[in-house]
Amino acid sequence: MTLELIEAPSPNFDARRGPPDALVLHYTGMPGGEAALDRLRDPKARVSAHYLVEEDGRIFRLVDEARRAWHAGKGAWQGETDFNAVSIGIEIVNPGHEWGYRDFPEVQIVAVTALVGDIRSRWSIPDARIIGHSDYAPARKEDPGERFPWKRLAEAGHGLWFEPAPARIAALGGLLQPGDGGVGVLVLRSGLHRLGYGLAPSGDYDEEMRLTVAAFQRHWRPSRVDGIADGETRARLVGLLQLASAESVTGVLN
Repeated sequence: MTLELIEAPSPNFDARRGPPDALVLHYTGMPGGEAALDRLRDPKARVSAHYLVEEDGRIFRLVDEARRAWHAGKGAWQGETDFNAVSIGIEIVNPGHEWGYRDFPEVQIVAVTALVGDIRSRWSIPDARIIGHSDYAPARKEDPGERFPWKRLAEAGHGLWFEPAPARIAALGGLLQPGDGGVGVLVLRSGLHRLGYGLAPSGDYDEEMRLTVAAFQRHWRPSRVDGIADGETRARLVGLLQLASAESVTGVLN
C-alpha cells in the first residue's frame, strides 16, 4: 500500500531529546474526525499527535516524526515517564467509549497497519514498545480499546501477541482479583511490571492493579476486560514476557 499523506500541520510540538523508539496508538474519543483534527491543531488545546487516521483510511500528518508531539501525557512504560519524548503517536478516529465505541472499519485498519510499517522502516521500534494509550496510562485512558485488532496488527509483524494452549491456561488455576494477596498476586504484579506497566512489582491486588490488569486485557485479552486475572489472562502474560525477552536478546545480538 502506497501511503498518501495529507499535510495538516499542528503547532503543538517541541524538540525531542533523541530518536523515537516507541509507538502509541490512540482513538480520538470524539464524535467525529473533523472535530478531532481541529482540536489536535488548536494551539489553545496543547495536544497533538504525529498522525491521524480517518475512518475512510485517509492519513493526516500533523507533526514531523523528528519532533515531540503532545499525545501521551502522564504515565509510564518500561520505566519511561515522558513517552512524548520517545514515541510517535497515531490518533485513530473512533468515538470511543464515551461517544459510542464501535469497530474500526477495514479500510482504516489497513491504513493504520501500513502507516505503522512505514514508520518502522525509518526508526528502530521494538514490538514490545508498540502499545496503546491505556497501556501507558491505565488509570486515565481506555484507548484504543478492546475493539482495536491488536492480533491482526501483530500478524502483520507489528507488536506482540500470544495465545496460550488450553493446558497452559488450566495449569494456572483460578482467579486472582481485587482484595487478594499472597504469592500469586506478587508474581502477577511482577510480570505486569516486567512487561512494561508502571505498576510497582510488590503489593496487594489493589485498585491500581485492577486498572492495570484491565488495560492488559484491553490489549491482549479483549474478550474479558474486567480487571480480574483469570488463568488465560495470566497465561497470556507469561507468553508475552517470553516473546519480549526473546526480542530483547535478539536486539542485543543484532
